[in-house]
Amino acid sequence: MTTTTTTAASVEPEDAVPTARKVRRPKSARAGGQMHGGPVAYIILGVFTIVSLFPLVWTAIAASRDNNRLAQNPPPFVFGSNLFHNLDVAWNDANLGKAFVNTTIVAGTSAATIVFLSTIAGFAFAKLRFRGRGALMLIVIGTMMVPPQLSIIPLYMMVAKLEWTDQLQSVILPSLVSAFGVFFMRQYLIQALPDEIIEAARVDGASSWRVVWHVVFPAARPAMAVLGMLMFVQTWNDFLWPFLVLSQTGNPTVQVAVAGLGRGYTPDQSLIMAGALLGTLPLLLVFAIFGKQIVGGIMQGAVKG
Repeated sequence: MTTTTTTAASVEPEDAVPTARKVRRPKSARAGGQMHGGPVAYIILGVFTIVSLFPLVWTAIAASRDNNRLAQNPPPFVFGSNLFHNLDVAWNDANLGKAFVNTTIVAGTSAATIVFLSTIAGFAFAKLRFRGRGALMLIVIGTMMVPPQLSIIPLYMMVAKLEWTDQLQSVILPSLVSAFGVFFMRQYLIQALPDEIIEAARVDGASSWRVVWHVVFPAARPAMAVLGMLMFVQTWNDFLWPFLVLSQTGNPTVQVAVAGLGRGYTPDQSLIMAGALLGTLPLLLVFAIFGKQIVGGIMQGAVKG
């Protein structure tokens, strides 16, 4: 007969046995979970949104009123009944139909060329080794520090000598390159394009242009989308140089055409606001269509970097 003896020391009380407690984390802290801001964050975002939209909304309100009401104090803060009438008058008086076509040609050509050339130059400065690379990059950055107003007089003399005044090429050609674009693409490609991929393409026998087309362009696509959007908006909103070389009755851009609205002894502010509203709507439409892709490109570039 076998007896089993149990000592008091071998049996531990239940309170002494540690139990593993499962710590529940909030959804925002879990992997892959979506983070949500608190009420303070939403209030701050709401205030910034209202402040950002107020100039556009007030432009639409001013375009819906007449000049006499805009001259009164306080100014109107509700919509009137003259919006579509003022838009129609501004469209016809300023010849905005032709101005939109001209501005689309100028902005589209400049943005596409800047993106193409900046990507190639940025790749050269970021990944290629050649003599004087650092000095040339400093020169490119140095051109960004020169005020563009300093080049207006020699540039106008050159355009006048070529007899390009009141022609679109006088606006397109000076804006085909951008020092900011070269610097922007260089900084992106330094992080987003590993050297091993370029070396692997070289081992496979790819030429320099094949590497650019099949390796650099796909890797730089997010930054190219952002740069293209920035350059398109900048060229669309450019006023000083087009105002000097283009006429309001010949080949105006949108900004030049809008500048001719409401002229007279008493400028018609409602027509000016209507023209400004028409000139802004295409940019809002472009960002509404491609904004998600552009923001996604920025985030994709951040993850790659």
